[in-house]
Amino acid sequence: MAHRVLHLSDTHVSRTGPDEDGVDGLAALNGLLYDVRRVPELDLIVVSGDIADDGSEEGCTAVRRAVGEFAAERGIPHVYCTGNHDRREGFTAALGSGHFGPDGLSIGRRADVAGAIAAVSEIAGLRVITLDSLIPGETHGVLGDDQLDWLAAELETPAPAGSIVVLHHPPISVDAIPYLESVVLQEPEKLAGVVAGTDVQAVLCGHLHHQLSGRLGDKPVWVTPGVVTRVDLTAPSALVRGVLGAGATIIDLGGPFAPMFHTLHARSPQAGTEVYVYNPLTGADAAENF
Repeated sequence: MAHRVLHLSDTHVSRTGPDEDGVDGLAALNGLLYDVRRVPELDLIVVSGDIADDGSEEGCTAVRRAVGEFAAERGIPHVYCTGNHDRREGFTAALGSGHFGPDGLSIGRRADVAGAIAAVSEIAGLRVITLDSLIPGETHGVLGDDQLDWLAAELETPAPAGSIVVLHHPPISVDAIPYLESVVLQEPEKLAGVVAGTDVQAVLCGHLHHQLSGRLGDKPVWVTPGVVTRVDLTAPSALVRGVLGAGATIIDLGGPFAPMFHTLHARSPQAGTEVYVYNPLTGADAAENF
């Protein structure tokens, strides 16, 4: 049973439109959705966090409207999870459980876990589980024991077409990029222990604004590039360089080579234009362009 997923992340739309760096996330999202309009046979859209740059209900609502219209035209569900920029009250007001059918009605069953917006739905046999790794005011993420216990209980029974797990903070890092370990999911071994040996086909994440793949035990992990900006890894490894250029991923599940991940980049004459350069360890802006 095959499924094709459009994976977006880090839209960073605010109440007033632009994010804290002055980039219009909604324009970037609409441009990306326009460019992927002819991608065939999509079954689902996933948005893995940082929906609203300011955590506002208005920012989340704007993203839901844009993605929802794209999904409705194709008759497919759309699913969202929280990121570190989101606020649970704004997310809940605009997105509820974060799981919607093609008609915009809720299809999610929310976890009975205090202080977390985790939910599950089944889409043509594929179980979609969203987790909440948000720590208010922090950049890194965690999954509490109650949420992991709920996840383990959900995964006890296999789904007809397997499962995907969606969360904002990647449970993987890269030793050559020194700051990554401090901003990703902490204690990833706990999540690895829960998903090991289950029907999870892939763990889908965002947060880093660049594509990255790895493994969490026996499970593939995919980090999709950001919509509002992408991080340019040609900068010195101690610095974070953000540039314009929206990206997304097409994920093919269930085929003989699955899971397969195809990175897409929106077309724009401004792609690659520098937005910011800073040192994540000191928080200081870098004076030079690279």
